[in-house]
Amino acid sequence: MPFYIVAVGSNIEAEKHIQQAFELLKKMDSQVNIATLLHTKAVGFTEQADFINTAFSFDYVLNATDLKAELKNIETQLGRVRTSNKNGPRTIDLDIVKVDQNIVDEDYHQYDFVKKSVDELAERQARKRCGSKAAAN
Repeated sequence: MPFYIVAVGSNIEAEKHIQQAFELLKKMDSQVNIATLLHTKAVGFTEQADFINTAFSFDYVLNATDLKAELKNIETQLGRVRTSNKNGPRTIDLDIVKVDQNIVDEDYHQYDFVKKSVDELAERQARKRCGSKAAAN
């Protein structure tokens, strides 16, 4: 089963929408994890509210293409409206950044806050796996 890390961002009622997205993902995997919430300035289009960014990690049976469709459905449920301004305000933004050990989104390399959240969850997962292997021996 693939292990995913999804970057999360919001600047419209951010804490509420991040919590709602987390609860919806818990229906997919009850063991979903969340990274530390980071308060960040808007990037690109700066005439808007600051963002809260984080990441979620979880195991899921779907392939990345199907999971991406599920994430878009969650965004729609939470009121995300896509406009021509890619960097505009949003209720929630959910992007797959890592699948197993592979970085699949350039935002990881481009934005420090994405890297920080993804690395936090990847390290947590690595410690969990090490603990599982030690217990098995």
